[in-house]
Amino acid sequence: MLPRLPYHWRVLSVITLGSLLTGMNVSVLNVALPVVVRHFHAGAVASSWVLLSFMLVNTVVLVVCGRLADVFGRRETFLVGYTIFTLSCLALGFAPSIGVLLGLRVVQAVGFAMILANATAIITHVFPEHLLSQGMGFYISAISVAQVLGPSIGGFLADAAGWQWVFWFNVPFGVAATVWGAFALKKVPSGPREPVDLIGSVLLLGWLGGLVLALSEAGALGWRSPLVVAGAAAFTLLSPFFWWRQRRTAYPLIDLRLYADAGFTLATVAAFVHMLARFGVVLVISLFFQSVWGEDATVAGLAVLPMPIAMMVAAPLAGALARWTSPRVVAVAGPVLTLIGLGVLLPALGPHVSYAAVATGLALVGAGSGIFLTANTTAILSGVPSAQLGVVNGMRLTVQNVGNTLGIALALSLIASTLDRAQRPLVYAGTVPNASLPDLLGGFHLAIAVMLAMAALTVLAAVASLIVGERRRRSALVPDPIDPSPRR
Repeated sequence: MLPRLPYHWRVLSVITLGSLLTGMNVSVLNVALPVVVRHFHAGAVASSWVLLSFMLVNTVVLVVCGRLADVFGRRETFLVGYTIFTLSCLALGFAPSIGVLLGLRVVQAVGFAMILANATAIITHVFPEHLLSQGMGFYISAISVAQVLGPSIGGFLADAAGWQWVFWFNVPFGVAATVWGAFALKKVPSGPREPVDLIGSVLLLGWLGGLVLALSEAGALGWRSPLVVAGAAAFTLLSPFFWWRQRRTAYPLIDLRLYADAGFTLATVAAFVHMLARFGVVLVISLFFQSVWGEDATVAGLAVLPMPIAMMVAAPLAGALARWTSPRVVAVAGPVLTLIGLGVLLPALGPHVSYAAVATGLALVGAGSGIFLTANTTAILSGVPSAQLGVVNGMRLTVQNVGNTLGIALALSLIASTLDRAQRPLVYAGTVPNASLPDLLGGFHLAIAVMLAMAALTVLAAVASLIVGERRRRSALVPDPIDPSPRR
């Protein structure tokens, strides 16, 4: 008879199965976007918002879902999220128009947020402290496996079976995750019943949505477009009201008091700029393969595999290393590798460059991301009280997702900005004429150059977080001049 796994490893199996579901969903559309756009004959605005609507709504409701989980239970919120996500994937394949598809993507984002806001919080709650970095490493590695499968499976399904299967192939994973989670997860004690800041949520949706709208559409429509001006105005007007609200309300979405801790602040800033630096890489490179090299979605999905494979390998190694040294030390190595990888990619994007150079750059970016996300997440969550895990984890993910969303919006805008306005919508469909390819290449280079600058900022923030953490550790070991016992 096989020995029964400890509870924390059974919980990890549930989270891992769910990460396959959510991870594949995130990565598959980055490759299959041109196929979906061509099917619906979507314009530039609708095309970019197939990705951005999901990311924006997910970002806004993450903290809300973290708070709801603290109140009503992480297990219950987690399983409801699986159910919503699975049903929306099924419905998306039947979408009759681009408008209906965008609406269902919003519903899908809510389910995704309920899953994501609880995954690392549940892991942190059930794992012993000495095994937490290892558990987090396996979780990040599972996400990487999903990102390995997503582009290749999604590209193949979009070409061979139709765009509907880009969404339908998630359904079996969603059913399996919901059933296994219902059996394996125990009820987790809920936190205090604090109200949700709905006004803050609306303000966050307004200013972040305005900023994303302005950044994403400026490249296609120009900065003087009424849509872009409206987005910039929403950001300018609503942003100060949001932060004022967070300072004044008793139960804010983002508790600014946490940022009084310099270590937490620097680790969060590093996570934000890291997402700006790497989240759009798969999208940029898959569009490059289809627009410049003329490959189909299947080949593009296979071509970006070095990045998630490297991330899959590096994440558990980072978790093991963090057990023997400080997670902040390990976290510094991540953005350094990402910086080097983007530096390799920048000159490698051309019509006649060897694929080996592109693959090397992608692998370095993936390894850096796996190392950083594992170690930095452990550093942020390891000292958080159990009752606050949902909110703090929701805040962490919100900041990261703001970086994700802005990174995608900025990348799409920069790529399209070098083309004539009439040709900019063709970027999303992968049908830019050969005569315009030199201009398009300039857009790809500009996008990677901006990511490179963000990676350099990530290195600085990670080093600063390490310095603050080391100073705190040393001060905790210095005996008090009155009380000779070590400080705790």
